[in-house]
Amino acid sequence: MAAHLLNRAGFGGPPAAIQNLADMSLAEAISSLLDYEKIPDPTPAPEWAHPEPDRLAELRQINQTGTPEEKRQANQNENRMQYERVIELRGWWLDRMAKGPRPFQEKMTLFWHGHFATSVEKVHDAYYMWRQNELFRRLATDNWLRLLIETGKDPAMLVWLDQAESRKEHANENFAREVMELFALGIGHYTEKDVTEGARALTGWSLDRQQQRFIYRPAFHDNGEKTFLGLTGDLTPEDVLAQIVAQPQSDKFITAKIWNFFAGQMPSPDLNEALAATFRASGNNFKPFLRVMFSSEEFYSPDIVRNEVKSPVQWLVGSSRMLECDLPPAFICMAMLRSLGQDLFAPPNVKGWDGGMSWITTNTLLARYNQAATLVHGAFQPLEGADFSLKGNGRKNPNAEKRLDRLAQRIHIGGVNVEKILTPDERMDKDLVVASIEQRLLQSDLTDNQENALRGFLDSRTQLTDADILTVVRLVMATPSYQVT
Repeated sequence: MAAHLLNRAGFGGPPAAIQNLADMSLAEAISSLLDYEKIPDPTPAPEWAHPEPDRLAELRQINQTGTPEEKRQANQNENRMQYERVIELRGWWLDRMAKGPRPFQEKMTLFWHGHFATSVEKVHDAYYMWRQNELFRRLATDNWLRLLIETGKDPAMLVWLDQAESRKEHANENFAREVMELFALGIGHYTEKDVTEGARALTGWSLDRQQQRFIYRPAFHDNGEKTFLGLTGDLTPEDVLAQIVAQPQSDKFITAKIWNFFAGQMPSPDLNEALAATFRASGNNFKPFLRVMFSSEEFYSPDIVRNEVKSPVQWLVGSSRMLECDLPPAFICMAMLRSLGQDLFAPPNVKGWDGGMSWITTNTLLARYNQAATLVHGAFQPLEGADFSLKGNGRKNPNAEKRLDRLAQRIHIGGVNVEKILTPDERMDKDLVVASIEQRLLQSDLTDNQENALRGFLDSRTQLTDADILTVVRLVMATPSYQVT
């Protein structure tokens, strides 16, 4: 139960971290993860994570009055800088997940990133993406209405769903539609008239691109009477989101999404009704609901435990935590995750990642097996066909691949320290090697065939070396059992 809680409410951990939870009562263990505000987190923001009005004014001036060559050079420099910042941002967040003191907060941040799926491919601003990531972190377990309002005002979202371009003369319907369809209600619980009227009410929420912040523009707002989900009046953007949250379906929709993310399957109708009632009784605040969810018997049922396919982020970060090893450098982590099917800050579409069995294909499964060597041995595995552009459009970039390969040969990628994960006595005993690695990586037993194959490999070695033990670790990471949590 302790391992299950740590894997799902965080990213897993070594045996000592699991034992620490197991020594607590269930309520204490849950509180140690959920009440993360009590734990200091001194992680600094990236140096560039602040508005840059002067830089943007200079770039705008060049594009307005510069020569064609000056414009080309300025925009090339801008694109290169944003590319480098996004790589740094990905590494910054992965480090928080892998080493930070608040794993549950980061896990909730990851959930909201997939739920309000926003991509840098369209936003084109690393600062906006960092700011949205910080918003999800700050309100990770806060209030549902507050989160919807703040996300609607978020600069990255304003760009992503074109709300910044919406005017009373021509109200853009993208955010109005997606906030109901994908974020808070689901298909079938609103009408096209609600989309139109909601878009009219949302006009006025806009973006000050020079100052890189939300701004309300009264001149853009449609002050006419509107009827949205049964509410009539001169509705404001806040009125629209409050009316959405007031729908009983909103409670069922978001609690089902959260249960699915943490439990690995959608709740039954009866369970969903109970979850929604708990959420409503908490005033639509997430933390009390999450505490009840993680305390429920259903969350620890046999069809839930060790029955969720690890997302690529869970696979990478969880492996780092369980093996007590450093993540590779940010640009290699980015390439690894892209090859596994989850490019942070670049979800595939407005629906985000499908999750579940969609994580496993012939290509991504082979990539998991190959990337296990990168983590365990510190040996870079070439990523066949990987694209290292900012957009990640799936086209090969041979020059980028060659540059990445050359870089990987010159830098330290990481690797597992055998002395950290096994005692001297364990390293001398083949049975203990297998048992210890099973406990660390699986918290369960391998199948008889898998265990026999490992023992056959070990029996072929007269005296175990650290390299042999690392091979065992990598072989366990290549089993189907390791792909689920």
